[in-house]
Amino acid sequence: MPLNDGSPRPGDRRLSVNPFYGPANPLGDMAEAPPTHRLPEQPMAPATAHQLVRDELMLDGNARLNLATFVTTWMEPEAGLLMAECRDKNMIDKDEYPRTAELERRCVAMLADLWNAPDPSTAVGCSTTGSSEACMLAGMALKRRWAKRNADRYPGARPNLVMGVNVQVCWEKFCTFWEVEARLVPMEGERFHLDPQAAAELCDENTIGVVGILGSTFDGSYEPIAELCAALDALQERTGLDVPVHVDGASGAMVAPFLDEDLVWDFRLPRVASINTSGHKYGLVYPGVGWALWRDAEALPEELVFRVNYLGGDMPTFALNFSRPGAQVVAQYYTFLRLGRQGYRAVQQAARDVATELAGRIEALGDFRLLTRGDELPVFAFTTAPDVTAYDVFDVSRRLREHGWLVPAYTFPAHREDLSVLRVVCRNGFSADLADLLAQDLERLLPDLRRQPRPLTEDRGAATSFHH
Repeated sequence: MPLNDGSPRPGDRRLSVNPFYGPANPLGDMAEAPPTHRLPEQPMAPATAHQLVRDELMLDGNARLNLATFVTTWMEPEAGLLMAECRDKNMIDKDEYPRTAELERRCVAMLADLWNAPDPSTAVGCSTTGSSEACMLAGMALKRRWAKRNADRYPGARPNLVMGVNVQVCWEKFCTFWEVEARLVPMEGERFHLDPQAAAELCDENTIGVVGILGSTFDGSYEPIAELCAALDALQERTGLDVPVHVDGASGAMVAPFLDEDLVWDFRLPRVASINTSGHKYGLVYPGVGWALWRDAEALPEELVFRVNYLGGDMPTFALNFSRPGAQVVAQYYTFLRLGRQGYRAVQQAARDVATELAGRIEALGDFRLLTRGDELPVFAFTTAPDVTAYDVFDVSRRLREHGWLVPAYTFPAHREDLSVLRVVCRNGFSADLADLLAQDLERLLPDLRRQPRPLTEDRGAATSFHH
C-alpha cells in the first residue's frame, strides 16, 4: 500500500451534501459540509455518510474488469454472507473463537496434503494477511536457520538470498527490512525468470536460501523448481553447501496441483523447506488471506514461535500481525469444502481455457507478439509486433481503459528494459463472454491506433500505476 502522510492536498475542499441525503430535514445535514482531511465537528446521519462515501467510490474502476490484479473479485453470495457473519471475530482470540481456529488448522492440513508434505499431520503452517506476510515469515525462518548453522560467524557475516529479478516486491522488502543481501538472477533474451544454474552459481556459505516462483507476475510462467533443486543438489555434492528452497506459490500453488499434477515443484522435493500461497488469488477468496507452510517443525525454528498467554489461554503464534478478522479464513475453508479437488480443477481449467483462447485471438490480430500463452498460470503477456511503429503497449492500455478495461502496460526489469508488454490475468469471474468483449474492443481500437503518426505516450513511468 502506498504511504500517505495525511496532509491536505492543494485546494483542499469540503464535501458537497445533496439536500435529498438528509433523512428527515433536507437542510439539516447541509448546515456544515464535512471537511475531507480532518474530522468533522458534528456527527451526521448514517445514510448521509454512506451515500457520500458511495458516491466517491463510483469513480473507482470495475473490479471485475481489472485484468491487472491477481486478487479474487467474485465469490458466491453464500461466501459473502459467511464473511459478514465472521468479520467481528478476531483470529488471534483462539480461546474465544475455537471453531474459527479449528477451521484455520484444517485449512493448513488440507494444503499440506495438497502440496505433498511427507507427513501432513506434522507439517507446520499458519494463515496470514496475504502472500507478502507469508513471504516475510518464510524469509525469517530461512535467515534464522542459517544464523543457527553459522553461529560462529554471524552476525559478522552478511546473509544473502538468491532469487530471480522477476520476484514480487515483497521479497525486496524482506531483504531491506531484515538486512539480507538480495542476489538477483537477471533476465536474458527470451528467458524471463530465474535460471537454475545461474542461481546456484550465486550461492555461497552466506546464502540463506533460494526463492523459486511458481507463477511469475511478469508473464505467468512457472520457474523450474525441480531443476533448481537439482542444481542445488549438485552444488552440495561439489561444495558441501546445503541451500534450502522456498517456493513462492502466491498464484501457482493453487493452480498447479489441479491442472499440472505431474509437475514436481512442492514438498516432494526434499530441498523445498517452505511454500506460501495467496488464498485471495487463485485460492478464490476475497482479500486478504495467505498461507505459509513448512515441511516439518525442523524447518521452522521454535524460537520464532511465540507462546502468548492471551485471554486465559496459552497460544502459539507466528505472524507479523496480531489482531485480524477471521472472515477470510472462514471463507477459505468454505471454498475448500464447497469445491473440493474436482471443483478447483474445473474452475482453474476454465480460467486457463479463457486465457489460452484469448491469447490466440490477440495473436491472430497480427499486431501483437505473445510472450506467454496462459498455459501455466491463466495469465499471458504480449507486446507489439516488430513492424508496429504507430503505437505502443502504453497507447493500447490507455485506449482500453476508455472502454472500462484495466490492462496494465509495463517495462521489464534490468537486461530486458527494452521490452514493454501488456499482461492479462484471467481469474474466476472473467468469463469467456467477457474475454470475447475484450477481444472485440481491442480489435475495434486497432484502426485508430494504426493511424497514429507515432506512439503518444510521453512519460512511460506515468502511463500506468501497475507495480505487479
